[in-house]
Amino acid sequence: MPDAISKGGYCAEGECRLGNSAIKTSKIILGCMTFGNPKWQGSPWILPEEESLPILKKAYDMGIDTWDTANTYSNGVSESIIGKALKTYNIPRSKVVIMTKSFFPVMDDDLDARPYPPTNDGPLVNQMGLSRKHIFEAVEGSLRRLGTHYVDVLQLHCVDPDSSPDEVMRALHDLVQAGKVHYVGASSMYCWQLAHLQYAAKMNGWMPFISIQNLYNLLYREAKRET
Repeated sequence: MPDAISKGGYCAEGECRLGNSAIKTSKIILGCMTFGNPKWQGSPWILPEEESLPILKKAYDMGIDTWDTANTYSNGVSESIIGKALKTYNIPRSKVVIMTKSFFPVMDDDLDARPYPPTNDGPLVNQMGLSRKHIFEAVEGSLRRLGTHYVDVLQLHCVDPDSSPDEVMRALHDLVQAGKVHYVGASSMYCWQLAHLQYAAKMNGWMPFISIQNLYNLLYREAKRET
C-alpha cells in the first residue's frame, strides 16, 4: 500500500462515474492480479492469500472500494481471495464494485502449464475465447469463486477473432438481462475492434461497453498506438 494511502492521504469523496454509466467507482481502483498463487506462471510478485486479505481490507477501509481482477489470474485464485475477503471481513456486497474479465482459460493446475499464447483447440477447445458458450461458463465460474450472484462490470480481456461481434455482444447483453452482470467493458483491443463491437450493440439495442482498460503509462502508451 503506497504511503500516501496507508497514512490517510487518499480521500474517497467525489467518486467518479465510470464512462457514461451511472455507476460510480473509487478514484483509485485496486488491481488484483497480484493476489493469488506465487507459482502461477512463475510470478514471485504475486501475494498468497494470507498476505492479500489484509490489503483488501485496508483498501476497503480507505475508501478504495473498486476491485479489478480476471478469472484467469492465478487460475481463479485471485477471484476466490476477493470472495473470501468479503466474507471474512463482513463487507456488504453492495459496498464494493467488482470488475472481472473473461477470455483466457482457467486451468485446473495452479502452476498453469498452458502454452502461450493459448489456442482454442485440443485440450483447451471451448475453454477460452468469446463464444457464447465460454462467456456464459466463464461468468458462472467467476460468480462461484467470488461468492456473489452478480458482477458489476464484466470486461472482455481481449478480442476473439473466431467470434463475431453479434455473438459476443448478444451474449453479454443476455447476461445483463439475466442480472448476472450489470455493465460490460472492454480491454486490450484496437479502436476499430472496439468500434465493431459497439456498433453491433448499438444496431441491435444491446448493452454497449461503458469502459475500456488498456495499458497506459510512461513506458507503454497502448492507447496511442494507432495515432
